[in-house]
Amino acid sequence: MKKIPLAVAATTTAAVTVLALAGTHIAPAGAAQSTAAAADDAVTHQDNERVPKGAAWTQHYFPSSDASGADLHADVLLPEDLPQGKKVPVILSVGSYFGHSGELTDEKWKTTGPSGRFKDLVEGGDLFQRGYALVQVDLRGFGGSSGCLDYMGKGEQADVKAAIDWAAEQPWSTGKVGMYGKSYDATTALVGNNLDQDALKAVVAQEPVWDMYRLTRSNRIPKLGGVLAPNTYNQIAQLPPLPDDQKRYKKNNQYELKHPECAAYNTDHNLKADPEDPYWRQRDLAEQAKGSDTPLFFTQGFIESNTTPEAMQEYLAGHKGTERAWLGQWDHVRGNSRTEDGRLEMGRPNWFTEVMSFYDQQLKGTDPTTAYPAFAIQDSTGTWRSQDTWPESDRSADVPLRDGSYVDKGEPGDSASFLTWSEPVERDVRVTGTPRIRMDTEGSGNVMVKLYDAAPDGSAVMFDQQVAMADGSGSVAVDLKSTDWRLKAGHSLAVEIGTVQDGAWIDTPTGDRITVSDAHLHLSVDDPADDKATEGERSPYLDTYLKMYTKKELPTQAPSFTVPAARD
Repeated sequence: MKKIPLAVAATTTAAVTVLALAGTHIAPAGAAQSTAAAADDAVTHQDNERVPKGAAWTQHYFPSSDASGADLHADVLLPEDLPQGKKVPVILSVGSYFGHSGELTDEKWKTTGPSGRFKDLVEGGDLFQRGYALVQVDLRGFGGSSGCLDYMGKGEQADVKAAIDWAAEQPWSTGKVGMYGKSYDATTALVGNNLDQDALKAVVAQEPVWDMYRLTRSNRIPKLGGVLAPNTYNQIAQLPPLPDDQKRYKKNNQYELKHPECAAYNTDHNLKADPEDPYWRQRDLAEQAKGSDTPLFFTQGFIESNTTPEAMQEYLAGHKGTERAWLGQWDHVRGNSRTEDGRLEMGRPNWFTEVMSFYDQQLKGTDPTTAYPAFAIQDSTGTWRSQDTWPESDRSADVPLRDGSYVDKGEPGDSASFLTWSEPVERDVRVTGTPRIRMDTEGSGNVMVKLYDAAPDGSAVMFDQQVAMADGSGSVAVDLKSTDWRLKAGHSLAVEIGTVQDGAWIDTPTGDRITVSDAHLHLSVDDPADDKATEGERSPYLDTYLKMYTKKELPTQAPSFTVPAARD
């Protein structure tokens, strides 16, 4: 079974998750007629059921921080009983999913109102009772904001800058802003960190994108999700306003329809294959994170099918501020998401307790009453540990791989790939961080590298993979996805090199025979015996992943390398 990567929560399970968390899609029968809140005319839940209980909703407009003329729209939710002159810190989210008619599709609301995308944060974090404001800003081209959508480019980065500054300068704001998001609006939160705005004091980012190019392509080979992404966002940008939306909201909302060049630009530029193209360089968030220091709390699934852990380690290496994280074996979900039978998707409880403790500390100066681990990490056995940082390893080394060849034919079968096996490990060892492979090649075509955890009975689970192109230059170097996978005693590491055999990528086979020599795999390993346990259960998705990616039998061969021992 093949999983199609979701282009930042658009068409598969993650999209369903987003919609489910957004609240009721159709306004209940008999709902009170809404008032389209103006800046000086707050609306509460009593007048409009789309407004959260305990909140007062107003709408505002302000220019972006560049010279584009983009007019940005914000929905502001303040504590309903906020006294005149009282100031509160701001939780800010900037993104594409806050349109009044729906997040991803027209949800057939009867009346206008603020998006319920983060209803879970409002309720789970007791946001207004705790004395916070929630500000949701439409990126240019979405919802009530004018301008051409910009797929995390300089335009959207200017929008984030303007939103942070505007939220900090309001009369009800303490001037301290924390950003929050999941997926696309988690990525704008990373942008906020990179911008180095004084008012931004904290970032919470669930399953973000660390580098927009690597969301779209892998070493010049397009991802299916990346090809679908432009069309997805073009469609979101064209979602209609509601009849009772403000005139200014409606005018801005129609910008994309009146300017077809916006969609054309977004689609055409996403087809650029060269990662060094200026279009992609300005969207390399990991590179832009160098020297940044906003306190950061994030989540990342190592076996994510959507916003995969690519460039994460680079981003963290450049980031110099406080870091907190939940890392583990889950798909594109939120920290508080549950399965239909009530199990936590990530497996760790108290997401909002930790998030609000983080915000209280960074935005209010309140010392935490509970000592939470900096990094709570779940490896492939489903067990949780705490660390001061990630990755932590006892040893790193290059291991030599077999020479071999394959035919780039784009499908499995004889001559499609070759394998290199390790000696069975003598005791449990964890492969962590970002594995990297380099090899000399002859011939032109596609290259796929897969890492397998091979059990003594011959079964093997693929736990990491990456693709690239052998362009005739004579060498290929590839960063795989970041991982945290434990090889149990008696298991072997198997490395497969061959043609692309996964529908997640759109490859063009050349039919050439690719010869590989002098290949080396760089590994960082850690000893699980040193683990410090922390709270958490096994992620439900881990078992699903194992069923999907385990082969009953992997062709065996004599071992030719040894996995570095975590300890001598």
